[in-house]
Amino acid sequence: MVEVTKVWPSREVERLRIINELNAAKAPRALKGLPDQASVETLALQFIASLRREDYYRHVQAKPISAYRSNPNHPAFDAERAVAFHMQQANIDEAGWLIFLMTHFARRPDTGWLRLQDVYGRRGAGIWDWPTVTADPAAFYEWIAVNWDGIRGAFGNHRKYESLRPTANRSMSRAVADYLQWIGPEGHKAFFVSSVRAAGNNPQTIFDYMYHRMKIISFGRLAKFDYLSLIGRYGLAPIAAGSAYLDGATGPGRGARLLFDGNPISNSANHVLQQKLNDLDVRLKVGMEVMEDALCNWQKSPQRFIHYKG
Repeated sequence: MVEVTKVWPSREVERLRIINELNAAKAPRALKGLPDQASVETLALQFIASLRREDYYRHVQAKPISAYRSNPNHPAFDAERAVAFHMQQANIDEAGWLIFLMTHFARRPDTGWLRLQDVYGRRGAGIWDWPTVTADPAAFYEWIAVNWDGIRGAFGNHRKYESLRPTANRSMSRAVADYLQWIGPEGHKAFFVSSVRAAGNNPQTIFDYMYHRMKIISFGRLAKFDYLSLIGRYGLAPIAAGSAYLDGATGPGRGARLLFDGNPISNSANHVLQQKLNDLDVRLKVGMEVMEDALCNWQKSPQRFIHYKG
């Protein structure tokens, strides 16, 4: 076991609170996947790790950000801070476009945002920003077709089936075309305002409304969840996940089944598992973004904490 007091001393009170709540929720055998204290403490650490990731986005947005952090052709470019910079400049379109690119590429532990940086920064020859791409999408698609095999880095672990190859079934050009159509010609702000009006004034309902209407060739369950979670974290729209969206989920679904049934491939229906997650979160008070992330990571190593950073 990792000694969290040595790694995250400021989280010790929260860690102990979560451990106590998990132990209280175990009886009578409600959490069959926590047969001993090692599994309880491992899951608690995964919740802490996920909460830290949520706090990271708040930390990124807390201070003014220099413009060079948003420039993909500057050595100090950082995608997370670039989104925060554009939000501080009230440039919702560029922030939304970057969130799409972040979701499409996903960050790798080894090469970071290098692939995003090469595409967004035109390999050092400009910037494919929102106004440029929307003014002439065909030019962007042609640039990808010419440059795709010279772009550095790689897709993130959760996006390993994507391709920059223009003839691929799930090519980036197709994904971008779908995204432009989904957002519409009036841009992100108008799109989000329209979604709020259509779905009602409830963050979870709005999230769900957009989730089920997102039709992008390469965006399955995880990409949609990640994109909308980032939209909420950065405040582009007043949304938050009210569900772990277990339909189509692999890691989170296995985690929920392992936690409640003691079997990662049990036959429990997703709606039943979701209700149990809702009930558990009444105790834990971590939110569904954290619940989804923590369970996905925990089920990979239920009794030994591994800090997944990718």
